[in-house]
Parts: sequence; structure tokens; C-alpha cells
Amino acid sequence: MKSLFSQYSLQRAQFAGVLQQEVNKLGGSPETGGSVSGSLHRGWINIKSAVTGSDESAIVSECERGEDAARDAYQKALKEHLPEDVRSMVESQFVEVKQGHDKVRSLEVKMER
Repeated sequence: MKSLFSQYSLQRAQFAGVLQQEVNKLGGSPETGGSVSGSLHRGWINIKSAVTGSDESAIVSECERGEDAARDAYQKALKEHLPEDVRSMVESQFVEVKQGHDKVRSLEVKMER
């Protein structure tokens, strides 16, 4: 699990970087607080913290909570009017975020049994 969660953490950091670059390219200033990229980063920081001192069930629960937040942030972003190339990029990232969400959710369900 640690390897899987580390992989997701790296992926989310890369996604955040791409989103921030796109905002810069469009002439904006990327947010570091309440933005999608900020939410993704904070979620995975919380997960890293959980990994260092909690049992597996608590780690998976924290990861699932982070995945819910990431999924929700992407769904919210996709309701906005976005340039077509940006929408395509966000949709592509969302597919991978959704797959991660579903994988972590299935782990949580297995641990509840």
C-alpha cells in the first residue's frame, strides 16, 4: 500500500504542477490555498502524515477521504467554462484521479470486512 500511495502522491503533485503552469500560461496567478492543486497537495500531505504513525485502516480511511476531495474538486472544475485544451487536460487528469479514487475505495471496503 505504501508504494501505491506514494505513486498517487507523486502523480497528484505532477498534476498540480501542470495545472499551475497552465494558469501561468493563461496569464493568471495560481492559487496555493483553496485551488484544485492546493486541495490535491494538502490531501496527500495529510496522507503522508498518516502513513508515519497510524494503522493500515486509518491510513486507508485518510487516503479515501483525500481521494473524495480530489474527485470532488475535479468534478467542480469540469462544471466551469474552460478553454477546450484546458478542459481536455482536466478531463484526462480526472480519469486518472477517478481510477485512484475507486482503487482506494475498494481497499477501504476490503478493510471494513
